[in-house]
Amino acid sequence: MAVRAAGFVIFRRNPDIEYLLMQTSYGKHHWTPPKGHVDPGETDFTTALRETEEEAGLSEKDLKVFKQFERTLNYNVNNKPKIVIYWLAELVDKDKEIKMSKEHQDFKWLPLEKACELSGFKDFADLLKECQEFICKSL
Repeated sequence: MAVRAAGFVIFRRNPDIEYLLMQTSYGKHHWTPPKGHVDPGETDFTTALRETEEEAGLSEKDLKVFKQFERTLNYNVNNKPKIVIYWLAELVDKDKEIKMSKEHQDFKWLPLEKACELSGFKDFADLLKECQEFICKSL
């Protein structure tokens, strides 16, 4: 059975579009948006909200969530299937402080190209490019 996780691809306009990536403090220290495993009885969206608050200190009121932009990534972690559902969300106050949990050791706000490079995964880079297209069309 696949592990299920959920989170938000968070961006801000500063004035250019920048994406929030957080560096894990475990494993290979990869860079990812805030996300986490779905707990029993929890919806994917509730998980995304909980994990974003736990990992980045951002609550629902800090975000403008684009619920119509929902994407699913499927990949393997340690030879086990994982499903991650992402929604796109804009940080309402571009200067809002990020408060990391112990699960992360660093964070960065990055333009599209640098975020794609740092993520290190083609499927996530493709997702970021989709986000950028959506944001640019929505302006």
